[in-house]
Amino acid sequence: MSDQQVRMIVLSTDDLEESIRFYTETLGFPLKFRDGAHFAALDGGSVTLALATAIDHPIPGQVVVGIKTDDVDGAAKAIEENGGGIVKGPYDDAHERRAVVYDNKGNGLVFYKSLPR
Repeated sequence: MSDQQVRMIVLSTDDLEESIRFYTETLGFPLKFRDGAHFAALDGGSVTLALATAIDHPIPGQVVVGIKTDDVDGAAKAIEENGGGIVKGPYDDAHERRAVVYDNKGNGLVFYKSLPR
């Protein structure tokens, strides 16, 4: 299996502004960037804490773990072969190759790899 690192936790929100305010002011997480009114990334140290509305959330309503890997396709195949399921993928978006999956207990995962520029 390829090298894999947990790099992101994606939380659901129905009010991005309110969630950014909560996590930055209440908990002190610095805002790294935001994408309009539907996605924000907070600096959680070695792990990014992402806030996403249903527009950008891979599985709205669930906490999803983002795993950086050098083999998105292989990771998705391994999940499927071992009792998990594929929600979407593997596919390329504007910046990354991704696969949205469930583990064998229904927990959401996103495997991703940056695309060459």
